[in-house]
Amino acid sequence: MIAGITAILIPLALDGESVNSNNTAIAAVSLASIACGFLLLGALWYFVFRPKAWDKDKDDPPPRG
Repeated sequence: MIAGITAILIPLALDGESVNSNNTAIAAVSLASIACGFLLLGALWYFVFRPKAWDKDKDDPPPRG
């Protein structure tokens, strides 16, 4: 969560640095946001879409009325 907040705040802190010829900071922020996106997709697959997660839902007894 902290990494995500940091990735959002860094472009605001750069304040137009991409106008210069040195775009190293923008590239670092882009790489960090791509990595966070892949981690989010991996977590979504692990907790929601993998077969073992579906099996847990089938084992639950039906709710009482």
